Amino acid sequence: MQVRALDGYYLVRLETGDEVQTALKSLARRERIGFAALYGIGAFQRVTLGYFDDEAKSYRTRTLEEQVEVLSLSGNISRGEDGGVVAHIHVVVGRADYHLLGGHLVEAVVRPTLEVVVTTLPTTVQRRQDPATGLQLWDLGASPPVYV
Repeated sequence: MQVRALDGYYLVRLETGDEVQTALKSLARRERIGFAALYGIGAFQRVTLGYFDDEAKSYRTRTLEEQVEVLSLSGNISRGEDGGVVAHIHVVVGRADYHLLGGHLVEAVVRPTLEVVVTTLPTTVQRRQDPATGLQLWDLGASPPVYV
């Protein structure tokens, strides 16, 4: 992984064999990122996608063991209830037959590259367990309120 730090931004280039979630969480821990938005493009050699099943209150997953193009990757970095880094990422990938698949990014191995822009904000956003869904959702009450 190569990283260039700018004022409020990180340009990140992941390389063949890098695991996306692991690399981005490592960056967030090292740089003490409390909240960031991210987006990227590139390619994977393997990816596991998730789809949240609201009735079962769990993710269904599907792993693709094939080269795919990352057409859109977006998400955010925040902190879990335990203070650990949470990288919540969604992705749309294109297959060789030009069909698309997308969902929650559970795991992905890069090949040959993934270019990600990480935009940090001067705050920390905590996640808390939501009893209705079972998901770890933003707890914006724990952060200074924003009025719109």
